[in-house]
Amino acid sequence: MKTKPPLPRIVAAAVDAAEISPTASRTLWIAAVVAAICGGLYGYDTGIISGALLLITRDFHLTITQQEWVASSILAGAAVGSIGFGWSSEKFGRRATVIFVTAVFVVGAIACALAPDVTTLIIARLFLGLAVGGSTQVVPTYISELAPPARRGNLVTMFNVAIGIGILLANIAGLAMKDSLGWRPMVAAAALPAAFVFIVMFFLPKSPRWTARNEGLHEAVEQLSRIRTNRKSLQKEAHEIHRNLNKGNDPSEKGWKGLRHAWVRPAVVAALGVAFFTQAGGLEMMIYYTPTFLTDAGFGPEWSLMASLGLAVVYCIMTFIGCMVVDRVGRRRLMLIMGPGAVLSLVGLGLCFSMHPAAGTIGSYGVVAFLLLFMLFNSGGIQVVGWLTGAEMFPLPMRGAATSAHAAMLWGSNLLVTATTLQLVQFLTLGGTMWFYAGVNLASVIFVWLLVPETAGASLEDIETTLRKGTFRPRLGHSPRIIDNV
Repeated sequence: MKTKPPLPRIVAAAVDAAEISPTASRTLWIAAVVAAICGGLYGYDTGIISGALLLITRDFHLTITQQEWVASSILAGAAVGSIGFGWSSEKFGRRATVIFVTAVFVVGAIACALAPDVTTLIIARLFLGLAVGGSTQVVPTYISELAPPARRGNLVTMFNVAIGIGILLANIAGLAMKDSLGWRPMVAAAALPAAFVFIVMFFLPKSPRWTARNEGLHEAVEQLSRIRTNRKSLQKEAHEIHRNLNKGNDPSEKGWKGLRHAWVRPAVVAALGVAFFTQAGGLEMMIYYTPTFLTDAGFGPEWSLMASLGLAVVYCIMTFIGCMVVDRVGRRRLMLIMGPGAVLSLVGLGLCFSMHPAAGTIGSYGVVAFLLLFMLFNSGGIQVVGWLTGAEMFPLPMRGAATSAHAAMLWGSNLLVTATTLQLVQFLTLGGTMWFYAGVNLASVIFVWLLVPETAGASLEDIETTLRKGTFRPRLGHSPRIIDNV
């Protein structure tokens, strides 16, 4: 009978000294929910521009270029914030960085609401974008390093669900406040949940993985014991953390230098590729510009805002369903199932727009139907996985730098889409633009099929092991799961 090797003495001592918290399960859920509120702030602060842009354009008499600047300035800030807060995440820890990010959320939301002119508004949204980008870098990483392997996908994708809720609330606010209160209260409302997260984060555990590398294994096990319900799982995870700490002592593997290693490259390609297609597929274009698209196509402002609200409802529902099934269905499989539907939906939407339908006609109902179908397939597929891959694929020594690169790719591609959409519509027409993005979504399906393996069910340490062994790849025609290659 094969017996397990004894635990290293330092691991056994750390586990013996730790006390399992009776509220561990509740603490894990609270940490995931509270941290994911940052996703809601991202969704709200980026989604609110959909309804507010019409009002801001009226108040400040914006040109098309100025509208793009107002919409995209937050994304430029996010691209910078995702890099800058990656350094903070490594230096001061995931929890401390979330606390700082929420403080920036509060200040940025208030500054936007008080902006006296379009230049100040753009600068304030640029500053607010620092928090948006920082949250997308650190929050999924924080949750993934707290979560047990079997629940990691479920807990990390709560961030996506919160994004959907934030977008939905932004659209409701756009409808409810557009005539009575105007756009300034819409923008200021985000300061309240940010202040709530700022306070609560002080009482939540630190990331055990970051703590192990920066404060020692005993301190890491103490943090881990606050969120694990039994000593067996605590012991197993502490052993894995200790084993991987010993592997990652090479200085050349730490930070940005580590990303140059050939054995890390498959994870970099897979995660950054998924990040690019998450934003470049056109979903953010729909969130920001649907009212503008439909108004320009002849639909009334009220009808356009209602359609935008419908998109937000579908996004919220589908990301919630994705959160529930991503650990059972798998990351790769979910993208491959839903991706072709997004392609066909955009082809149909392009056809409907090319017929220039009037409001109330069959063609106009087709526009709305294909918009909703695209949102269903895109938000229920790659949007569920986009943030998760960056949080789980990278080895611990370079995780801070890698997740910064991942978030920067997300925001850089988002900025590229948002800053060029209205000009692309002028050049290709609405129908042609939808066909262009259908091609982008088709490319994403091919990319996932060829280069993205399945990581569901594998621990963060398992994933790092497959990278070091050179088995991190989908084996076409065989099981593509990482855990089978460990």
